[in-house]
Amino acid sequence: MTTDCNTVSRTVGAVASALVLAAAMLAVPPAAAEQSAGEVTFSKDIAPILQRSCQSCHRPNSVAPMSLITYEEVRPWARSIKQRTGLRNRMGVMPPWFIEKDVGIQAFKDDISLSEAEIETIAAWVDSGAPRGNPGDMPPARVFAAADEWDIGQPDLIVDSPSITMAAEAPDWWGALAPTPTGLEEDRYVSAVQFKEVSDVQGGIGGKFIFHHAVHAMLDGEGRPAQTIGGPHEVGRNAEVFDALAGRLLKAGSQLVFPSVHMHANGEDTTARLRVGYKFHPRGYEPQRRLGDLTFGNGEIDLRGMTAGQQVHMYTTLNEHIKLTTFEPHMHASGVRMCMEAIWGGRTEVLNCAGYDHNWVKVYRYTDDSAPLLPKGTLIHITAHFDNTPSNQNVVDPRNWGGLGHRSIDNMAILIASPIVLTDEQFAEEMATRRERLGLAEGEAAIGCPLCGFDNPEPGLAWLGQNQ
Repeated sequence: MTTDCNTVSRTVGAVASALVLAAAMLAVPPAAAEQSAGEVTFSKDIAPILQRSCQSCHRPNSVAPMSLITYEEVRPWARSIKQRTGLRNRMGVMPPWFIEKDVGIQAFKDDISLSEAEIETIAAWVDSGAPRGNPGDMPPARVFAAADEWDIGQPDLIVDSPSITMAAEAPDWWGALAPTPTGLEEDRYVSAVQFKEVSDVQGGIGGKFIFHHAVHAMLDGEGRPAQTIGGPHEVGRNAEVFDALAGRLLKAGSQLVFPSVHMHANGEDTTARLRVGYKFHPRGYEPQRRLGDLTFGNGEIDLRGMTAGQQVHMYTTLNEHIKLTTFEPHMHASGVRMCMEAIWGGRTEVLNCAGYDHNWVKVYRYTDDSAPLLPKGTLIHITAHFDNTPSNQNVVDPRNWGGLGHRSIDNMAILIASPIVLTDEQFAEEMATRRERLGLAEGEAAIGCPLCGFDNPEPGLAWLGQNQ
């Protein structure tokens, strides 16, 4: 679960308080737990859902404010679990997955969201008294990786940033961190990168993080800017795994630098640093695809106070063919939703819409057969939705006008993406593979791939050239 808030400890504390209150007001009578009536039980039906979608965070010494491992731990939160899962893609939903399921692409890697059937199963379980059921129906307990283990496997290179100390009630801080030598003695291509915040207080409820975000970059051996390796760090952001045919080059003698860092207090004096782990492709690897950048947005943001339903529109035109591997909305406290459209050849298609909650950063990774294949000349249209009213609990004072700024009480509207850039030949190859895997007939389109319906994509590419 990815926390992206102005003051994590306060936010987690507020969430925990709200859940405690909800549990106290809405708790199922204790006697109901002893009932065996009803088909849906914790052991048989609810525990598997919690293991797949909740326990990675809701376990001892993790980022969530309560553990949801055993029946005894889950039982007091039954009504709250029903309420939060029932929010679906709206702010506050648990697990925090905001992709709208009635529009756009639905195939993503590491999808922790609940199906409609699972949401209804949880509701039925709570409404029937939250019975335990037969303990013999419990699935084997999950075995979690240790805190010092990495999602990408043991990194080939680990680099630590300089440490920063934040006082318990300090104001937010922006700045840059001094370059840190990587110690790399040979050029290597990176296949995956992951960040961890290492803190002298980490491990308590909510993790007590103080890094809101950190943009990182590389300097070569002469101190000159070199290739960026992956996207920015954001609290709990997914590990970034590059396509097997692509990789970022990390030069020998390079230095890691963070030119834009946003720190916030967490209610406790804290010293922390960022630890970056890199996984390398094998020696001798040469990429067959080139990684690009499709990060754009902001522009003029002019949000009126006490007003919902406000929108900011952003556009960019692709100068090259791409395979879009991720969709990552980035907004601030007033943001509640972002949609992405692809417009090409008279065809307008919604690729995805996602709710947004500033307490969470989500990077949605498309599966290999769903990643949009967009031809050169495609117009990407982003619509960012804002709610600057008391109904948006992330907004500190909704009476205020909101404009562009770095603080969480200011606003942003950005699409963050690192697509694979394709030549004409590579684009045709990718479409042929997609067409075969999806079994597309002549002229049959696939969402996110306007030219995939051509047995021979050359006519489509020629048509593209005539429309430039």
